[in-house]
Amino acid sequence: MTPDEFRKSGHALIDMIADYRTNVEKMPVRSQSEVGDLLNWLPDTPPASGEDAGVLLDEIASQVIPAMTHWQHPSFFAYFPANADLSSVLGDLASSGFGQLGLNWQSSPPLTEFEQRMCDWIRQLLGLSGQWHGVIQDTASTSTLVALLCAREKATDFGQIRNGLSDSAELVVYSSSQGHSSITKAALLAGFGKNQLRACAVNADHSVDLDDLRRQIVDDIANNRKPCAIVGCTGTTATTAMDNIDGLADLAQEYDCWLHVDGAMAGSAMILPEMRHLWRGVERADSVVLNPHKWLGVVFDCSIYYVRDEQHLIRVMSTNPSYLQTAADGEAPNYRDWGIPLGRRFRAMKLWWLLRCEGADQLQNRLRRDIENARWLEQQIDAHPDWHLVAPVALQTLCVVHRPSSVPEPELDDYTQAWCESINASGEAMLTPAVVADRWIVRISIGVIATERRHVEQLWQTMQAHTS
Repeated sequence: MTPDEFRKSGHALIDMIADYRTNVEKMPVRSQSEVGDLLNWLPDTPPASGEDAGVLLDEIASQVIPAMTHWQHPSFFAYFPANADLSSVLGDLASSGFGQLGLNWQSSPPLTEFEQRMCDWIRQLLGLSGQWHGVIQDTASTSTLVALLCAREKATDFGQIRNGLSDSAELVVYSSSQGHSSITKAALLAGFGKNQLRACAVNADHSVDLDDLRRQIVDDIANNRKPCAIVGCTGTTATTAMDNIDGLADLAQEYDCWLHVDGAMAGSAMILPEMRHLWRGVERADSVVLNPHKWLGVVFDCSIYYVRDEQHLIRVMSTNPSYLQTAADGEAPNYRDWGIPLGRRFRAMKLWWLLRCEGADQLQNRLRRDIENARWLEQQIDAHPDWHLVAPVALQTLCVVHRPSSVPEPELDDYTQAWCESINASGEAMLTPAVVADRWIVRISIGVIATERRHVEQLWQTMQAHTS
């Protein structure tokens, strides 16, 4: 494709995206496709000759958009907010269009220096001290893997330069039973076995039980195992429960463990000064992750991993082949030494566009709006005799059950899944069923950029209509 052809097709694509965002509210939220629909439409073999981009645009309109689940729909209340603010979309287009590849500073000075500055801007917005140093990863799953690799090497005094884990005592990783599945996956990839993972009990508010955590640590030490890492949650996946980070830091300090704080979704709320009490003690952690590609509004993927000791991270992750050495080494960070991949995209460009176009005040106001909308729905549910909240509403996620007298208790799980599926299948809204305390509940996650109070009010009416 020539630059002139790109210009013509690009304008048409931008118009299509703008029209999509304008009209997405009119579409059913969840995809109406059946498994295999697009596979049956797509040819079995690749094309032998090129086609006009206009044909592709027509097929996107007729085949792709109708098959999508619309994460930007104002009635999308499933999973977590995965906002893609249009300002960040432009940043993503610029990043892709310029075709930059980060291997070292010399390979793309803007990529490196934008990443330095954007990580620091976000650090300031979160209220973190200047002791923290950030790097952009793809997802929190990768960031947690990096954290556990750092924890492993701290506990083994850099066993990777000898015989790895084979020379070390059996290491143990601790997290809440409500922690994200990526914690287990990261531990396995970092070389820990399943018998080296501890899922700790939780309190009534679903935060980690510090007494149970201590008991498990003491038991492991008595059995010649070595505590290695504690993963705390600022916002668990199912209920947005907030672990006591200060208490976890006490235990991490007492037993010489690495403390990693998973704030993938809820970490964005810390741009609100009034919410920072939810991760009190975070300054005592070794690493923190949050995903600006969730609630904050950056186009997926963009996860920021912060550490207090960047030299430890570099020692764990660095490689220095001759063909990548430059005169700038030592003056500018080589982010290839701060994570797993050698090359990196210009992800900071997406952050820069969002922060420059929206500004901190507007981002804060939007998050406050979402929290206020969650509080409104919480009040409606509290006032209704048949609706119940099964977890505290810390931020913008509500966990609910409908428990009418007409439904026997043994049938409640099936009933809960049925009314949730009824709403999702209707296309009126999309919610997520989940298991909390061994019972099925329904999660309502409020936070799409386009979601206003009227959409939450409509959701409440829809919930009642599908359970009447």
